[in-house]
Amino acid sequence: MLKIIKDGLWTNNPALVQILGMCPLLAVSNTVINGLGLGLATTLTLVATNSVVSMIRHYVRPEVRIPVFVLIIASVVTTIELAMNAWFHELYNILGIFIPLIVTNCSVIARAESFASKNKVSAAFVDGLFMGLGFTAVLLVLGALREGLGFGTLFAHAQLMFGDVARDWTITLIDHYQGYLLAVLPPGAFIGLGFIIAVKNIIDKRLAERSRRVRVSLGTVASTTTS
Repeated sequence: MLKIIKDGLWTNNPALVQILGMCPLLAVSNTVINGLGLGLATTLTLVATNSVVSMIRHYVRPEVRIPVFVLIIASVVTTIELAMNAWFHELYNILGIFIPLIVTNCSVIARAESFASKNKVSAAFVDGLFMGLGFTAVLLVLGALREGLGFGTLFAHAQLMFGDVARDWTITLIDHYQGYLLAVLPPGAFIGLGFIIAVKNIIDKRLAERSRRVRVSLGTVASTTTS
């Protein structure tokens, strides 16, 4: 289970490693709240579809598995879309077409095909949860970068998700900020995502180098002891 959690959050993150689901990731991540809304919807989709696919994996013939998986995903996404329209209507209007487009998110069908259809329900549930949380984390970081640079705020319009109690949650980073247009446009999303991927690669490289030095040190100690 720990490997599944690490894969979802870091090692095999769908946004930073698999590079899947780029269209909604880049389109709606101009604020933290927008990113959080889409991220949670995607996470719920991954959890539900992974679990259902795992439950029926022994009953679906290989020839029809992909259409069946797509039907399951479409049913889950339609349910989530209707729920968001009912309880988070303004946020639903902002996210627009990108909620139903979760059906075509490659990371969802990829996890159903490559993992859920081959593993038991508990493992599939955890995989869906942490793949979704990893995707959501990238949306939040990218949304924070773009909102901070583009509008000079964080958590603007939090009431769209958390109700009237969250109207005062907006954090103003710079007073009277005029905004930076590039940050809220699609090119700014690509640049921001590239920066996040670069930081992850640097961290991975340093961790790998540290692990190599530890192995070399342990090998030296072991050979000395043997001698």
